[in-house]
Parts: sequence; C-alpha cells; structure tokens
Amino acid sequence: MGSPTLRIARLALYLLWTLSLMPVQGLGLALQRPWSRSLPAFYHRWCCRILGFQVRTVGLPTGLRPALFASNHISYTDISVLGSLIAGSFVAKAEVAGWPFFGWLAKLQRTVFVDRRVRSTATQRDAIIARLAAGDALILFPEGTSGDGNRVLPFKSALFSAAEKAQEIAPIAVQPVSIAYTRLDGIPLGRLLRPYFAWCGTVELAPHLWSMIGLGAVEVVVEFHPPTFFADCGSRKALARYCHARSAGGMAAALAGRPQPVPAPPVPAAAAAAMAGAPH
Repeated sequence: MGSPTLRIARLALYLLWTLSLMPVQGLGLALQRPWSRSLPAFYHRWCCRILGFQVRTVGLPTGLRPALFASNHISYTDISVLGSLIAGSFVAKAEVAGWPFFGWLAKLQRTVFVDRRVRSTATQRDAIIARLAAGDALILFPEGTSGDGNRVLPFKSALFSAAEKAQEIAPIAVQPVSIAYTRLDGIPLGRLLRPYFAWCGTVELAPHLWSMIGLGAVEVVVEFHPPTFFADCGSRKALARYCHARSAGGMAAALAGRPQPVPAPPVPAAAAAAMAGAPH
C-alpha cells in the first residue's frame, strides 16, 4: 500500500531539510542564541508538510511558563506534530539518546532523557525540575509508551511529581493534550488503517516508517485542553487522572467526530479556599 515514488520523494526532502538545519541548530545551541529555542518549531512545521500531515488544532497551547504539556502518544511522528505547535523540549526515554540520527535530533531539541526504572525516578524528576525552574516548556508522554491509536493507556503519575516539587520554585502550568490520526486523503481512518500510523508493540521502526511515508495526506487533530496547576489537583495522582481523562476524551471525540464527556478543570485552589471560608 502506498506510492514508491512518493516514499522516495518525501524521504529525500526530509533528509535534505533535516541535514541542512542540524548544523544551524547545533551552532545556535553552542552560542546560546535565543532563536535556537524557536527554530525546532519552524523545522517541525515543514517536516509535517513534507510528510503529508495536515494538523488541525482545537484550543491553544498555554502561553504560561514554565509549562508541562501532558499528551497521549501514538507514534514517533507525534514529535513533529506536537513540535510544530509547541516551542518546547520533549521528555523521552533514555535509550532514545543512543539512537543514530533520531537521537541526535532529540539532543538538538534539548530533550530531557529519563530512565523510567523506579530507582532512577528521583534523579529524572530533578532533571525535569531544573528545566521547569529555568522557565522552559516540556512535553511529556505519561503513558510511558506509544499506544495503538484507538485508546489512551493509563498515565503514569511518577513523573508528574516534578510538577509537585517544582511548584516550590514557581507555579507550573500543566496542560493536557490529545492527539489523534483521523483521516487519510479525507476518508476517516478505521481500526484497519490506524496501524499504518500507530507505532507500538514489537513493530520495527524502519519498515513502519517506509510504509507510512508512502501514504497520502493525513489529518491529525491536536486538542489543547484547559491547563491546571498541581495545587488545584492536590496530588500527582489526581493530576495524572485529570490529564488522562482530558486526553482520552479529546482523542475519542476526534475519532468519533463528536464531543465526548470530559471532567471540568479542577477549581483553582485560591477560589476553593475562598468558597470554603464563605458563610453558608
């Protein structure tokens, strides 16, 4: 399935575009130029065009900083889709740093690499806190792996503890995000076609990528849900549950083409305190 000519053309354009910007970004980081933070978003927008992704957004990414964006995860292509919309860095599993080519790209976007083993949680949390304390925006995939594009896996709460600790330095805006691959050449994607875009299980990267880039124009719906703060949720587990419910509801709505029930944002802590102290 797919066009061999389209595969070759897209791959050639992608490599040409990427290899031409890698030294520019590397120089910007070495010289600590301000534009090195915004160049990745420009790069990813053109990657989406080259690869045939038509990104449709619902809502807006928060402009508050520092910020932690918590999104469901479907494929490696989520990086370009979300990277084209958010001027920030990703939180990725440690082994990505050792990948040829893609590991280099991740480092050029100042990715925070984390080891998800329990004994390393505190160290990884501190690395995230340091970046948030510096006023950065980070993009987190709390599922810990990529899903099948049909449902959102449970969000792991461990890395949300960074928002808990970092709030002692500055309030951290936490914004749930949902991403869904919805249409191929205008036709709704069903369960049969979603594996062409969802990269999960034991599927090898190279053959999956080769198959995917030969397909047509793909609509991707990204919804930015109301942000919240740790203090409004009360615990990292409650924060993870809110982000998961919003992300899962947004993905289901995009796939079904109609709104789905989602929880209201937590009541701001200041407002809750005022309400508690008000006479009844």
